[in-house]
Amino acid sequence: MLRKTSISAAVSAIVMIAASGTAQAQDWRLTPSYGSVSLSSGYTPDPYLVNLQSGGSIDASRSIGGNCRGYVANAPDYRLQYRAGTVLPLIISVSSSADTTLVVNGPDGRWYCDDDGGQGLNPSLRWNTPMSGQYDIYVGTYGTASYRNATLSISELNSY
Repeated sequence: MLRKTSISAAVSAIVMIAASGTAQAQDWRLTPSYGSVSLSSGYTPDPYLVNLQSGGSIDASRSIGGNCRGYVANAPDYRLQYRAGTVLPLIISVSSSADTTLVVNGPDGRWYCDDDGGQGLNPSLRWNTPMSGQYDIYVGTYGTASYRNATLSISELNSY
């Protein structure tokens, strides 16, 4: 009986160690901090703009990996429900005086990230053939966990 108890305790300890070593990650299921919108291809006005603050306490390069950068929040900053058409692209970008980053969980469940793909140090992501569905958008601050004023742009015409 002692052996069975020891094995059970060892397994429990391993599970607890593994769980405590897990990096905190973004949870797209949480309520977005700055709201949400439903848009269909051809919407007006274009661009659709949202004022928010970039940043958070989670390092996206550790929690998501790949080419994701910047410090972001756990909950999405903004949620877009998008109905794609057949002609126009979807462009999500950020404008800020700070060095910002962009992390988007797309309708396909994949993470899309950009650092300086827009104007200056601003990020921009473009889908030439966008998917219909939910886009959970995180606006990060590069290099520090500070919060900075930023404008999120959702457009089918231009990067902001």
